[in-house]
Amino acid sequence: MNWDDTTDATPDAERLVGSVADREDQAVEAALRPKDLGEFIGQEKVREQLDLVLRAARARGATADHVLLSGAPGLGKTTLSMIIAAEMGAPIRITSGPAIQHAGDLAAILSSLQEGEVLFLDEIHRMSRPAEEMLYMAMEDYRVDVIVGKGPGATAIPLELPPFTLVGATTRAGLLPPPLRDRFGFTAHMEFYQPAELERVIHRSANLLDVEIDAHGAAEIAGRSRGTPRIANRLLRRVRDYAQVKADGHITRDIAGVALGVYEVDGRGLDRLDRAVLEALIKLFGGGPVGLSTLAVAVGEERETVEEVAEPFLVREGLLARTPRGRVATPAAWAHLGLTPPQQTRGTSGQQDLFGA
Repeated sequence: MNWDDTTDATPDAERLVGSVADREDQAVEAALRPKDLGEFIGQEKVREQLDLVLRAARARGATADHVLLSGAPGLGKTTLSMIIAAEMGAPIRITSGPAIQHAGDLAAILSSLQEGEVLFLDEIHRMSRPAEEMLYMAMEDYRVDVIVGKGPGATAIPLELPPFTLVGATTRAGLLPPPLRDRFGFTAHMEFYQPAELERVIHRSANLLDVEIDAHGAAEIAGRSRGTPRIANRLLRRVRDYAQVKADGHITRDIAGVALGVYEVDGRGLDRLDRAVLEALIKLFGGGPVGLSTLAVAVGEERETVEEVAEPFLVREGLLARTPRGRVATPAAWAHLGLTPPQQTRGTSGQQDLFGA
């Protein structure tokens, strides 16, 4: 049960296997979030390192170092920020990079912080440049310069800030400028979860939601959850609905499999959009290579939807390869659809076979 609170207007938010939280997710997650590091499942290295940072800060009677958390949506960045505040016995303020478009927006937030307070800044890479430059000084010197007036008569008034802890979260750490990244005392990357970890997540959530589920049912859901706790919990809720209406309310492997089949989530976690991309690539274009725009037209979606919503998981699963000449279906993709690849696409590397190397 380690998820983030952020919502988005992207098509990913509308998918059952999307990693962006919708309003229903937010409402459920508030009740399921772990309250301390001991309850937090997965991310063993990050938990161990963060525990040392927080314990040392408490022993010194100081605020914790600034923390940067990176990783895909739904892995627990917001949850960890709340745990940091709870472990330090401090309040938490939550905002996001897109909400801070002017330096004045950030100055207003920083000037109202209490001593030791945790400021959680989600999607920190999307903050405006003027606000970002103001944040440098705030993180390092606990001071900001507020500009009063315009033009030659403008005056910079220094404003002292109480010590605070900034927890930044980003899904694209590479977009953070080095000066900002270097000001974080602790940086952690959130990894995708293993099926066994997701099974623990599902069992804990089922217990809190008063859902009966056996080990095989949890394993079935975990295997289709794309390594993401948020997706695991969303699938659990949908399977619970099916079990209550079509069965006796108890979730087994068979019930989970049939229920997720109804929602078009297959045994590998692919949904309708994922399969549409693979089927178009294979059945219409012989496995590729094919350009992204052509592929998007073939599946009736926007180019950005295919590239940003469907492709990342397909590439991570080894079902699709991006080559200089276009998208190529791998032998694993052919096998997943129950098809036999033509001779020229067989091999361990789609790109190697493509160029005849």
